[in-house]
Amino acid sequence: MTLSPELLPAIAALPVLVPLLAAAATLVFGRRPRLQAIITLTALSAVLVISGLLLYLADRDGTTAVQVGGWPTPIGITLVVDRLSAAMLLVSAFVLLLVSIYGAGQNISDGDEHQPTSIYRPTYLILTAGVSTAFLAGDLFNLFVGFEVLLVASFVLLTVGATEERIRTGIAYVMVSMVSSLIFLIGIGLTYAATGTLNLAQLAVRLEATPSGVRTACYAVLLIAFGIKAAVFPLSSWLPDSYPTAPAPVTAVFAGLLTKVGVYAIIRTHTLWFPDGAFDDILLVCGLATMLVGVLGAIAQTDIRRLLSFTLISHIGYMVFGIGLATTAGLTGAVFYIAHHILVQTALFLAVGLIERQAGSVSLRRIGGLASASPLLGVLFLVPALNLGGIPPFSGFIGKVALLEAGAADGSVLAWVLVAGSVITSLLTLYAVARVWSKAFWRPREDAPEGHLTAANLPTLVEDSTDVHYEDRTDPGRMPVLMTLATIGLVCAGLALTVFAGPVLGIAERAADDLHDPSVYIDSVLGPVLR
Repeated sequence: MTLSPELLPAIAALPVLVPLLAAAATLVFGRRPRLQAIITLTALSAVLVISGLLLYLADRDGTTAVQVGGWPTPIGITLVVDRLSAAMLLVSAFVLLLVSIYGAGQNISDGDEHQPTSIYRPTYLILTAGVSTAFLAGDLFNLFVGFEVLLVASFVLLTVGATEERIRTGIAYVMVSMVSSLIFLIGIGLTYAATGTLNLAQLAVRLEATPSGVRTACYAVLLIAFGIKAAVFPLSSWLPDSYPTAPAPVTAVFAGLLTKVGVYAIIRTHTLWFPDGAFDDILLVCGLATMLVGVLGAIAQTDIRRLLSFTLISHIGYMVFGIGLATTAGLTGAVFYIAHHILVQTALFLAVGLIERQAGSVSLRRIGGLASASPLLGVLFLVPALNLGGIPPFSGFIGKVALLEAGAADGSVLAWVLVAGSVITSLLTLYAVARVWSKAFWRPREDAPEGHLTAANLPTLVEDSTDVHYEDRTDPGRMPVLMTLATIGLVCAGLALTVFAGPVLGIAERAADDLHDPSVYIDSVLGPVLR
């Protein structure tokens, strides 16, 4: 059966509409948590199927623009489905579904009465709609709307349980996000004043006719806003203090996915508005600094969650490296590395959530002996850790090699410096995760500096009033089936990215070809007449 090209415009808005409608339904059934879970998982499964279909159609037929409400371009809301946006939708939908299954397993194990699911699940679905809006937006204002939906939903998720520490870090996160949003809004105002439009494709045309100083100023303001959201150095200091205090499913989604929305915005605007290479050197320098500062911060940590938060910052630098090269090869590596990092980083944070259940802590000063206590948990941490470190033949190695080859092909001094920095960062990342493995898994717990503290003496599992204390569990140290299966699913997805690296790199290369030629996007949105 051949799918009609007209199918894509008909379903392009569904990744936004389905989770919003499901969020409304879960609010209606707020007193029935099991029904809420069924609605949530059904909606996320539907979004996953739709996203896969969108990627297939976009890869087969090319970029398609959809005008919501039938308004003519560029007056109305434009949704753009190309290979990049469809690929981001598919990976994010898969991660959101698996993390939701993980959360459902945690609720079943701990008891729904311990979790504020009546608020959590609708907010989680709204977060999904915000992510989809950001990826599909064809204009700056709706990209801003997507980010703001993310901000509102993420603040609620970060502060679930209303503990003092979560409120404190949640407020800090919101203040940083509000500053970023204000800068974004200023950038939108400046851009509209200079060009009279917010449509991304039309902006690409009109910015060519604006003075170079005005054009640079508009993009510089927006780049600062996107850099904060993507946690690019020196705008990344907020992240390590914000993510580790949230529940494991929330931390996993935030770490694996949300920063990539900022990276996506940088890719989209940079390739459309500055195909001539302006800002490339700035991005390369920021990419190098992000890699090195992040990984050095990771080495200094004794809390596994904070350590992974710093590695998250560090590996954003690889993506910025590929964007800054501004070549087809560099963009190919960046797109592939984004997909790799979303899957691997999320899997690691879910594994850390299981470590917390198993050992009662995530401090390297307190835990040990996990390899013998739970070999399966050891595998679930080791495989994505090696993947993150870039050990061959994993997808992390493939993505890094693609970026290194792109840097070597560029041949500039700065590109070679980035190549060297990338190798150093990879080695230091491997050292950081090996340190976690040696202390948390190989070393006997009694050899840890605070290993004499038993799980029953630890104040609480995750400093969270909505989670059951370790000593109060009926199954202390046991890994719930759904939580384990969700983690296994993400680990296997990372391995699948290795096995099918050829086809995935093919999609990434075709997406990079589209990005490297802005006329593909512009003509799909505006058409030859408006252009």
